[in-house]
Amino acid sequence: MSKIRSSNTQFEKDFVAELRKKTRKSFRTNAGDLKGKPDIVFQKEKICVFLDSDFWHGWQYPRWKRILKNDFWKRKIENTRNRDMKTTVYLRRKGWKVLRIWSHQIDEQSDATLNKVIDNLRKNGRRRRNEKENQGKS
Repeated sequence: MSKIRSSNTQFEKDFVAELRKKTRKSFRTNAGDLKGKPDIVFQKEKICVFLDSDFWHGWQYPRWKRILKNDFWKRKIENTRNRDMKTTVYLRRKGWKVLRIWSHQIDEQSDATLNKVIDNLRKNGRRRRNEKENQGKS
């Protein structure tokens, strides 16, 4: 258990490296100053990206929770899922766009997943510019 990393996992490193190649936008990784410590933060665009592992964050958990041998793992994964949901709600209320990406999406559809982040950067950038322009007109 002590060898399991919570940040800078290989799939995170690979994703961040590819994202740096595809965008010129500046971003931070493992932002400890924001709730939930997002894996990637685009501060100017107010976008947080969480790269969630399928097991630890419970992808399709209701379908496979019955195969877990003891309650320890059930509680652990359920607590993680609840914490993730509360973090997402909190950040959205604070005006952040929150993207949650599963590790299998990165493995199976790396380009599509990267494009999802980049498309959201464009959309959020335009939305924020429009908000600023409208504030200036009032």
